[in-house]
Amino acid sequence: MDPSEVEFLAEKETVKIIPNFSLDKIYLIGGDLGPFNPGLPVDVPVWLALNLKQRQKCRIVPPEWMDVEKLEEMRELERKEDMFTPVPSPYYMELTKLLLNHASDNIPKADDIRTLVKDIWDTRIAKLRLSADSFISQQEAHAKLDNLTLMEINTIRSFLLDSLNCMYKLRSNLQPGSSKGQAMDY
Repeated sequence: MDPSEVEFLAEKETVKIIPNFSLDKIYLIGGDLGPFNPGLPVDVPVWLALNLKQRQKCRIVPPEWMDVEKLEEMRELERKEDMFTPVPSPYYMELTKLLLNHASDNIPKADDIRTLVKDIWDTRIAKLRLSADSFISQQEAHAKLDNLTLMEINTIRSFLLDSLNCMYKLRSNLQPGSSKGQAMDY
């Protein structure tokens, strides 16, 4: 899966907007949206919020977790813990990127939020690399991926798959009764 596909999935998450137009409920395959009344908050998918924002039809309300104090706490907890801590959204990185690129004027302290989310991402990726290195060096056969997001797993996927394939080939060549060099590629 490519990062743009993960971003596409993230656009289905809902966010609150404050519209500046009136419209009755709209019926879509993914569900009903609205009604839209000026000044009254309504939950919509991110893709629609960004579209309306680009057309200056709404103001996007940042998610609760997109707050400097909450993100600082999350960063400190992530740095302190050895294991991965739960994230506020399975698409926190993608949502931050989308909302800050298209609606930074609606998000207070946007630059601080961008920096904090990047720090959290860097800390988690460093942990992921250390975990992968430990996993490979100890020749483990399986791993538990609790509290990882799809984008984080996607980042390390090719490395882990290649490493596991090499380990499989080496193990199958070392087993008694196997003929050298005839390990099958799967």
